[in-house]
Amino acid sequence: MASVYLVAALLHLLFGMVAAVLVRQDASLRGSDRPLLWAAAVLVAGVAGVVGYALVRGRIGSLPPDSKPPLVRRFDSLVRAVAAVFAAFLAAYAVAGLGSSLLVAAGVVSRGSLGIRVALSVLQFVGFGVGVAGYMTVTDDWDLIRVRVPSLREFGWVVGGVVGIVFAAAAVGQLLAAFGIEVAQNQVVVVGQENPRFFLYMIPVSLFLVGPFEELVFRGTVQGLLRRTWGGDVAIVVASVMFGVVHWIALTGGGTGRVPYVAIAATLGLVLGFVYERTQNLVVPAAVHGVYNSVLFGIQYAVATGLVN
Repeated sequence: MASVYLVAALLHLLFGMVAAVLVRQDASLRGSDRPLLWAAAVLVAGVAGVVGYALVRGRIGSLPPDSKPPLVRRFDSLVRAVAAVFAAFLAAYAVAGLGSSLLVAAGVVSRGSLGIRVALSVLQFVGFGVGVAGYMTVTDDWDLIRVRVPSLREFGWVVGGVVGIVFAAAAVGQLLAAFGIEVAQNQVVVVGQENPRFFLYMIPVSLFLVGPFEELVFRGTVQGLLRRTWGGDVAIVVASVMFGVVHWIALTGGGTGRVPYVAIAATLGLVLGFVYERTQNLVVPAAVHGVYNSVLFGIQYAVATGLVN
């Protein structure tokens, strides 16, 4: 049943995002002064329709009907999940801002240099960890963090997860390309294209910081909180959508290209969420995430330096 929900959620997310982009493009061509509003309306209407139907049919979540908590508790878990993400980003901005200023003041790095860009990336994800730790301390909810040394079976999930996430990204990319939809670029890629060595630095950063700390926020905390009251299916989908949406702030370019990027990120989040739900070990999706990002940065470096065409 979980796989059926995941496939349905994936298809809805893909076609909803594509429809929103097409509506936005059509509204722009017709001279509308609010094309993004029309696109958002299409997406929101689709989500509202699916959620409304699920509520009516009593199919939201994978918890047995007699064990579903009251709606108030469900809403509370959703608020807590949003608060945890907010705390993580607030701490990330604080740690990155303060830490980079101290490094510049101490003469360790200079403003505008490659060193400060790498330092900002490192400090940002350390800040994620600080934010989550603060949230866990305040709520005394450390049980959400499920970490252990992976078993041989879980190593298999890492390999399968990397293959799955690469396939999902390629499939969504091909779908968007078929519709002629351009995808925005992440600011990290733009920085790396200016100085390809940045891509090499981002490989260990991805493996040891980006993967672990982003998964700590979105799979460990958000998905873990929502699983308790909504069930695993809904937890995976909501955490994945939130994971996709927060990438908006890291993109360059206009809104047309950002929406499909968010769709791709959310789709990858579904794969990561499914892997975590099956293993209940944060190390597994963290490894999948880190390896996937590292492969992308390796490819970007090879392209930027002319090693491959």
